[in-house]
Amino acid sequence: MAEENQTEQVTELTLVGLTDNPRLQVPLFVLFLFIYFITLAGNLGMVALIRSSSQLQSPMYFFLSNLSLLDACYSSVVAPRTFMNLLMEKKTISLAGCATQLFFFIAFGTAECFLLTAMAYDRYMAICNPLLYPAVMSHRVCILLVASSYVLGLLHSSVHTDFTFSLPFCRPAEVDHFYCDSCPDTHVNRCLIFSLAGLVEMVTILAVLVSYAFILSAVSKIRSAKGRRKAFSTCTSHLAGVTIFHGSMLALNFRPRPSDTLSTDKTFAVFYSLVMPMLNPLIYSFRNMEVKNALKEFLTWK
Repeated sequence: MAEENQTEQVTELTLVGLTDNPRLQVPLFVLFLFIYFITLAGNLGMVALIRSSSQLQSPMYFFLSNLSLLDACYSSVVAPRTFMNLLMEKKTISLAGCATQLFFFIAFGTAECFLLTAMAYDRYMAICNPLLYPAVMSHRVCILLVASSYVLGLLHSSVHTDFTFSLPFCRPAEVDHFYCDSCPDTHVNRCLIFSLAGLVEMVTILAVLVSYAFILSAVSKIRSAKGRRKAFSTCTSHLAGVTIFHGSMLALNFRPRPSDTLSTDKTFAVFYSLVMPMLNPLIYSFRNMEVKNALKEFLTWK
């Protein structure tokens, strides 16, 4: 009878949140609201700039505009619920709402993995096969690569979400996080995360590494130092973005599990769900003269 009561049907879950300290909740709300505002302004501004500028119509910027759109969506899945939990005393979410949040969170994150891989392939073609680049990376191919990233993200998310919410939820129905994460049996879901997320990480990281191995080989054959710097300068922003994205994912899912794992998980989760989407527009525009020139033209246009 006790076991039946523990596994009775659950209709809503409680999100424990980041902290139960009232003194920290308002400052965190203000901080995260500021980060979210910068994230939306930076990413949606990047999308608008790329779509409106004639200077930014190459495949690289087509991928970048989709990456910015993904980051805006990715952050928007988490941020509103986080704001509510920091201000509201009752921190519950319906089971359907939790499933929806988890589905889109994983879908956008996985899509970004594959989109970053497509961007690495784009840089490989541009540097290693410049004569074939316009023909191979046609607009149709770019659309196909972006669409494939979304489809693979949706497939991965569908499997993970369906598996998670087909399992019984034990009382108390709490998720010790600030967004919906896997709640049922920890061991089973840990195995699922390792198998599916591990496969996605392994395939995408391997593809990026292979692309950059060919890029480094091609760049090393350029005789002039200026030519080498110019060729590799188009890759530095993408390489930084890939390192931050996959580094945070690997640190969260595949590090040793210490005793303070929950607080550490939340710290990493804040970084890759709220902070990282804010950083990407800065990473891809900080040393990019084409983006800077397009922005100047956009601001001075009358």
